[in-house]
Amino acid sequence: MDGKRDKAQETEVAKITAELLKSRTGEFDLESILFLKLRGLGIYDLGCVGECMNLERLDLSGNNITNLTPLSSLRLLLTLNLSANRITSLEAICNCYTLQSLNLAGNLIGSIENLHCLQPLRNMESIRLNDNLYNYTNPVCKNSAYRNVLLEMFPNIKVLDGERVVGRGSELYQLCKDIDDTIKEGVARNGQPLEVPECKPWVEDGYWDIKRSNNAIIDEAYKQFNDVLQECKLLNNRAAHAIAQTERALTTKSQLKQYSV
Repeated sequence: MDGKRDKAQETEVAKITAELLKSRTGEFDLESILFLKLRGLGIYDLGCVGECMNLERLDLSGNNITNLTPLSSLRLLLTLNLSANRITSLEAICNCYTLQSLNLAGNLIGSIENLHCLQPLRNMESIRLNDNLYNYTNPVCKNSAYRNVLLEMFPNIKVLDGERVVGRGSELYQLCKDIDDTIKEGVARNGQPLEVPECKPWVEDGYWDIKRSNNAIIDEAYKQFNDVLQECKLLNNRAAHAIAQTERALTTKSQLKQYSV
Protein backbone atom coordinates (compact mmCIF):
# COMPACT_ATOMS: atom_id res chain seq x y z
CA MET A 1 0.00 0.00 0.00
CA ASP A 2 2.82 2.40 0.89
CA GLY A 3 4.56 1.60 -2.40
CA LYS A 4 1.44 2.52 -4.36
CA ARG A 5 1.11 5.76 -2.40
CA ASP A 6 4.75 6.70 -3.14
CA LYS A 7 4.26 5.93 -6.82
CA ALA A 8 1.16 8.09 -6.93
CA GLN A 9 2.99 10.98 -5.32
CA GLU A 10 5.82 10.64 -7.83
CA THR A 11 3.30 10.78 -10.68
CA GLU A 12 1.76 13.92 -9.21
CA VAL A 13 5.03 15.86 -9.44
CA ALA A 14 6.19 14.35 -12.74
CA LYS A 15 4.39 17.20 -14.51
CA ILE A 16 4.36 20.83 -13.44
CA THR A 17 0.79 21.90 -12.76
CA ALA A 18 -0.76 25.10 -11.50
CA GLU A 19 -1.63 23.33 -8.25
CA LEU A 20 1.99 22.26 -7.76
CA LEU A 21 3.26 25.78 -8.36
CA LYS A 22 0.73 27.35 -6.01
CA SER A 23 1.45 24.85 -3.24
CA ARG A 24 5.21 25.34 -3.59
CA THR A 25 5.20 29.12 -3.69
CA GLY A 26 2.06 30.15 -1.83
CA GLU A 27 1.14 32.39 -4.74
CA PHE A 28 -2.40 32.22 -6.14
CA ASP A 29 -1.51 34.02 -9.37
CA LEU A 30 1.20 32.27 -11.42
CA GLU A 31 2.38 35.59 -12.85
CA SER A 32 3.28 36.70 -9.32
CA ILE A 33 5.93 34.00 -8.97
CA LEU A 34 9.45 35.45 -9.21
CA PHE A 35 11.50 32.56 -7.80
CA LEU A 36 10.83 28.87 -8.29
CA LYS A 37 12.80 25.90 -6.96
CA LEU A 38 11.71 22.44 -8.13
CA ARG A 39 14.77 20.29 -7.61
CA GLY A 40 14.85 16.50 -7.73
CA LEU A 41 11.13 15.89 -8.11
CA GLY A 42 11.26 13.48 -11.06
CA ILE A 43 9.76 16.12 -13.36
CA TYR A 44 9.77 15.23 -17.05
CA ASP A 45 7.01 17.56 -18.29
CA LEU A 46 7.34 21.32 -17.70
CA GLY A 47 3.61 21.73 -18.10
CA CYS A 48 2.40 25.24 -17.27
CA VAL A 49 5.67 26.73 -16.03
CA GLY A 50 5.61 29.03 -19.04
CA GLU A 51 2.65 30.84 -17.49
CA CYS A 52 4.96 32.24 -14.79
CA MET A 53 5.65 35.20 -17.07
CA ASN A 54 7.54 37.25 -14.48
CA LEU A 55 9.79 34.46 -13.29
CA GLU A 56 13.38 35.63 -12.69
CA ARG A 57 15.05 32.61 -11.08
CA LEU A 58 14.24 29.01 -11.90
CA ASP A 59 15.88 25.85 -10.52
CA LEU A 60 14.88 22.60 -12.24
CA SER A 61 18.03 20.62 -11.48
CA GLY A 62 18.00 16.88 -10.81
CA ASN A 63 14.90 15.98 -12.84
CA ASN A 64 14.18 14.05 -16.05
CA ILE A 65 13.51 16.99 -18.37
CA THR A 66 14.10 16.63 -22.12
CA ASN A 67 11.80 19.25 -23.68
CA LEU A 68 12.38 22.93 -22.82
CA THR A 69 9.65 24.41 -25.04
CA PRO A 70 7.54 25.87 -22.16
CA LEU A 71 10.51 28.00 -21.10
CA SER A 72 10.43 30.03 -24.34
CA SER A 73 7.88 32.48 -22.88
CA LEU A 74 10.00 33.39 -19.84
CA ARG A 75 11.39 36.68 -21.17
CA LEU A 76 12.43 38.06 -17.75
CA LEU A 77 14.43 35.04 -16.62
CA LEU A 78 17.85 35.89 -15.14
CA THR A 79 19.03 32.59 -13.66
CA LEU A 80 18.24 29.10 -14.94
CA ASN A 81 19.55 25.86 -13.43
CA LEU A 82 18.93 22.80 -15.61
CA SER A 83 21.76 20.63 -14.34
CA ALA A 84 21.36 16.85 -14.08
CA ASN A 85 18.56 16.40 -16.60
CA ARG A 86 18.34 14.76 -20.06
CA ILE A 87 18.47 17.79 -22.31
CA THR A 88 19.82 17.53 -25.86
CA SER A 89 18.40 20.67 -27.48
CA LEU A 90 18.57 24.29 -26.27
CA GLU A 91 16.54 25.98 -29.02
CA ALA A 92 13.64 26.78 -26.69
CA ILE A 93 15.63 29.15 -24.49
CA CYS A 94 17.24 31.20 -27.29
CA ASN A 95 14.57 33.90 -26.76
CA CYS A 96 15.21 34.28 -23.03
CA TYR A 97 17.23 37.39 -23.81
CA THR A 98 17.62 38.55 -20.20
CA LEU A 99 19.31 35.33 -19.10
CA GLN A 100 22.55 35.97 -17.22
CA SER A 101 23.34 32.64 -15.57
CA LEU A 102 22.78 29.19 -17.10
CA ASN A 103 23.74 25.80 -15.61
CA LEU A 104 23.57 22.90 -18.08
CA ALA A 105 26.04 20.51 -16.44
CA GLY A 106 25.00 16.88 -16.40
CA ASN A 107 22.93 16.77 -19.59
CA LEU A 108 23.21 15.20 -23.07
CA ILE A 109 24.32 18.17 -25.19
CA GLY A 110 26.30 16.43 -27.88
CA SER A 111 28.14 18.97 -30.02
CA ILE A 112 29.27 22.55 -30.40
CA GLU A 113 26.53 23.01 -33.01
CA ASN A 114 23.99 22.47 -30.23
CA LEU A 115 25.38 25.55 -28.47
CA HIS A 116 25.16 28.01 -31.38
CA CYS A 117 21.45 28.67 -30.75
CA LEU A 118 22.42 30.40 -27.48
CA GLN A 119 24.23 33.20 -29.29
CA PRO A 120 21.30 35.70 -28.99
CA LEU A 121 21.69 35.63 -25.20
CA ARG A 122 24.03 38.63 -25.12
CA ASN A 123 23.58 39.24 -21.39
CA MET A 124 25.09 35.91 -20.41
CA GLU A 125 27.66 36.26 -17.60
CA SER A 126 27.92 32.72 -16.28
CA ILE A 127 27.47 29.40 -18.06
CA ARG A 128 28.32 25.90 -16.93
CA LEU A 129 28.46 22.68 -18.94
CA ASN A 130 30.94 20.84 -16.75
CA ASP A 131 30.97 20.49 -12.97
CA ASN A 132 33.85 18.47 -11.54
CA LEU A 133 32.54 18.75 -8.00
CA TYR A 134 29.42 16.70 -8.77
CA ASN A 135 30.94 14.85 -11.74
CA TYR A 136 28.39 16.43 -14.08
CA THR A 137 29.34 16.96 -17.71
CA ASN A 138 28.04 16.83 -21.31
CA PRO A 139 29.31 14.89 -24.34
CA VAL A 140 30.30 18.22 -25.96
CA CYS A 141 32.87 18.75 -23.17
CA LYS A 142 35.02 16.03 -24.74
CA ASN A 143 35.74 18.62 -27.44
CA SER A 144 38.20 21.03 -25.84
CA ALA A 145 37.20 23.74 -28.34
CA TYR A 146 33.80 24.26 -26.70
CA ARG A 147 35.25 26.66 -24.12
CA ASN A 148 36.71 28.98 -26.77
CA VAL A 149 33.43 28.87 -28.69
CA LEU A 150 31.49 29.98 -25.60
CA LEU A 151 33.99 32.73 -24.81
CA GLU A 152 33.59 34.10 -28.34
CA MET A 153 29.81 33.82 -28.26
CA PHE A 154 29.37 35.71 -24.99
CA PRO A 155 31.45 38.92 -24.82
CA ASN A 156 30.24 39.71 -21.28
CA ILE A 157 30.90 36.28 -19.79
CA LYS A 158 32.63 36.33 -16.40
CA VAL A 159 32.41 32.71 -15.28
CA LEU A 160 32.75 29.55 -17.38
CA ASP A 161 32.34 26.12 -15.78
CA GLY A 162 32.75 27.74 -12.38
CA GLU A 163 36.04 29.49 -13.22
CA ARG A 164 36.34 33.26 -13.51
CA VAL A 165 37.50 34.32 -16.96
CA VAL A 166 37.37 38.08 -16.36
CA GLY A 167 37.27 40.32 -13.34
CA ARG A 168 38.38 39.57 -9.78
CA GLY A 169 40.46 36.41 -9.57
CA SER A 170 40.73 35.68 -13.30
CA GLU A 171 44.52 36.12 -13.43
CA LEU A 172 44.90 33.77 -10.46
CA TYR A 173 42.72 31.15 -12.12
CA GLN A 174 44.76 31.33 -15.32
CA LEU A 175 48.07 31.13 -13.46
CA CYS A 176 47.00 28.10 -11.44
CA LYS A 177 45.53 26.47 -14.54
CA ASP A 178 48.85 26.88 -16.35
CA ILE A 179 50.65 25.34 -13.37
CA ASP A 180 48.22 22.41 -13.28
CA ASP A 181 48.60 21.81 -17.02
CA THR A 182 52.37 21.81 -16.76
CA ILE A 183 52.34 19.36 -13.87
CA LYS A 184 49.87 17.04 -15.60
CA GLU A 185 51.98 16.93 -18.71
CA GLY A 186 55.01 15.95 -16.63
CA VAL A 187 57.19 16.10 -19.72
CA ALA A 188 59.71 18.70 -20.82
CA ARG A 189 60.09 19.91 -24.38
CA ASN A 190 62.78 17.32 -25.07
CA GLY A 191 60.40 14.54 -24.14
CA GLN A 192 62.17 13.73 -20.86
CA PRO A 193 60.37 13.67 -17.50
CA LEU A 194 60.54 16.90 -15.58
CA GLU A 195 62.81 16.91 -12.55
CA VAL A 196 60.45 17.59 -9.66
CA PRO A 197 62.20 18.80 -6.50
CA GLU A 198 61.10 17.84 -3.02
CA CYS A 199 57.83 19.66 -2.48
CA LYS A 200 56.73 21.54 0.57
CA PRO A 201 53.38 23.26 1.21
CA TRP A 202 53.07 26.59 -0.59
CA VAL A 203 52.08 28.30 2.64
CA GLU A 204 52.20 27.49 6.33
CA ASP A 205 49.20 26.09 8.16
CA GLY A 206 46.79 28.82 9.14
CA TYR A 207 48.04 31.20 6.45
CA TRP A 208 44.60 31.44 4.87
CA ASP A 209 42.77 31.99 8.14
CA ILE A 210 41.67 35.57 8.69
CA LYS A 211 40.57 36.71 12.12
CA ARG A 212 37.36 38.63 12.14
CA SER A 213 37.41 42.23 13.37
CA ASN A 214 34.89 44.67 14.74
CA ASN A 215 36.16 47.22 12.26
CA ALA A 216 33.48 47.57 9.56
CA ILE A 217 36.00 48.13 6.76
CA ILE A 218 38.03 45.03 7.62
CA ASP A 219 34.86 43.01 8.01
CA GLU A 220 33.66 44.03 4.56
CA ALA A 221 37.07 43.23 3.07
CA TYR A 222 36.87 39.80 4.64
CA LYS A 223 33.55 39.16 2.96
CA GLN A 224 34.82 40.31 -0.42
CA PHE A 225 38.00 38.24 -0.42
CA ASN A 226 36.82 35.15 1.41
CA ASP A 227 35.62 33.45 -1.78
CA VAL A 228 38.95 34.01 -3.53
CA LEU A 229 40.88 32.69 -0.54
CA GLN A 230 38.76 29.54 -0.41
CA GLU A 231 39.37 29.01 -4.11
CA CYS A 232 43.12 29.42 -3.52
CA LYS A 233 43.01 26.74 -0.85
CA LEU A 234 41.30 24.34 -3.23
CA LEU A 235 43.82 25.09 -5.97
CA ASN A 236 46.68 24.60 -3.51
CA ASN A 237 45.33 21.17 -2.57
CA ARG A 238 44.89 20.21 -6.23
CA ALA A 239 48.42 21.29 -7.08
CA ALA A 240 49.90 19.40 -4.12
CA HIS A 241 48.01 16.26 -5.16
CA ALA A 242 49.16 16.55 -8.78
CA ILE A 243 52.79 17.10 -7.70
CA ALA A 244 52.64 14.04 -5.44
CA GLN A 245 51.30 11.95 -8.32
CA THR A 246 54.10 13.15 -10.59
CA GLU A 247 56.70 12.36 -7.93
CA ARG A 248 55.35 8.82 -7.55
CA ALA A 249 55.39 8.32 -11.31
CA LEU A 250 58.99 9.53 -11.57
CA THR A 251 60.06 7.32 -8.65
CA THR A 252 58.41 4.28 -10.22
CA LYS A 253 60.08 4.97 -13.55
CA SER A 254 63.47 5.38 -11.87
CA GLN A 255 63.07 2.07 -10.07
CA LEU A 256 62.14 0.30 -13.28
CA LYS A 257 65.31 1.64 -14.94
CA GLN A 258 67.42 0.30 -12.05
CA TYR A 259 65.87 -3.14 -12.35
CA SER A 260 66.39 -3.19 -16.11
CA VAL A 261 70.08 -2.42 -15.66
